[in-house]
Amino acid sequence: MLLLEHQELCVCELTFAIGAAQPSISRHLAYLREVELVNDRREGLWIYYRINPEAPNWVINVLKQTATGVSSTTPFADDLAALTAMPNRPGAPRCA
Repeated sequence: MLLLEHQELCVCELTFAIGAAQPSISRHLAYLREVELVNDRREGLWIYYRINPEAPNWVINVLKQTATGVSSTTPFADDLAALTAMPNRPGAPRCA
């Protein structure tokens, strides 16, 4: 849901927002990459993920409708608030 809102996020941003360990986040992102739901790119030390723009329209529609339905509920709203408050986002010299 965070990737729909922010289009592209670094693993460290997802780790901070969700509050899970980096290996766990990376493992789940690897599963999503294997089924071609997300794409990644490397920039220096950071790996950024985004929803695959070539995913079928029905997949994107399901994700958007799901995001609309859960956006104001816990933990989704809390994750978005945490990400918004994150210091040292990847544009800064180093991630949190």
